[in-house]
Amino acid sequence: MRKSGALLAAVHVGLRDIIKPGISSMEIEKFADNYITSHGGIPGEKGFEGYKYATCVAVNDEVAHATPRQNLILHNGDLVKVDMTVTLDGYQSDSCWSYAVGEVSPKIQKLMDVTKKALYLGIDQAVVGNRLGDIGYAIQHYTEDENGYGDVRDLIGHGIQPTMHEQPNVPHYGEPHKGLRLKEGMTITIEPMINEGTWQIMAKEVSDPNDSWEYYVTADGGWSCQYEHTLAITKDGPKILTSQDPIADAKYL
Repeated sequence: MRKSGALLAAVHVGLRDIIKPGISSMEIEKFADNYITSHGGIPGEKGFEGYKYATCVAVNDEVAHATPRQNLILHNGDLVKVDMTVTLDGYQSDSCWSYAVGEVSPKIQKLMDVTKKALYLGIDQAVVGNRLGDIGYAIQHYTEDENGYGDVRDLIGHGIQPTMHEQPNVPHYGEPHKGLRLKEGMTITIEPMINEGTWQIMAKEVSDPNDSWEYYVTADGGWSCQYEHTLAITKDGPKILTSQDPIADAKYL
């Protein structure tokens, strides 16, 4: 899983140079698909419940599960989220990352900073003996109580391996000391989706007669941000398997 995660992380690192004003979200898809397959991996999203692409590409108020689109052109100031899974030699990894397109406004930069910190606050709680509620509470308290954002309830993290979605469900909200106890050897994702305004989201259909896919947007039109890592719970603490930055993540590797 660490090797699979390293391949997935490399795609995200490569996207830093790809994502810029003027490209379509389909160009993100083409880069990711080619990078994964050319390095011996399999895009795990492709074929999942009929999905056609290697990536989900959500922009601004789109929260998750949005398809890459040729006619969706990125503009300076946009916020784009790229979510994908990779299978390498039978092992799965899953990671979403948020990217500023050009220069974003200070309020969107704050949303990105808070969401990323929330991810790591959740990871800090992913230790043997803690409970799932400890992860969720750390994220919810920081994003909602301290910063006034909306912490999405309807889409959550999950166990991973041998398939993309396994038990346990990993909510990003909850009460401390409640829920399933974490044990050594578990592999899970933590992937908070944090909205500018309400935590509520609603489903929307892709406007393409050849693609009957459903994705999610914020209920109030506010923008949404997401960061996600796959990690293993070990006796020595949480180990991030999809790290893009070994210096910043040194204590988790």
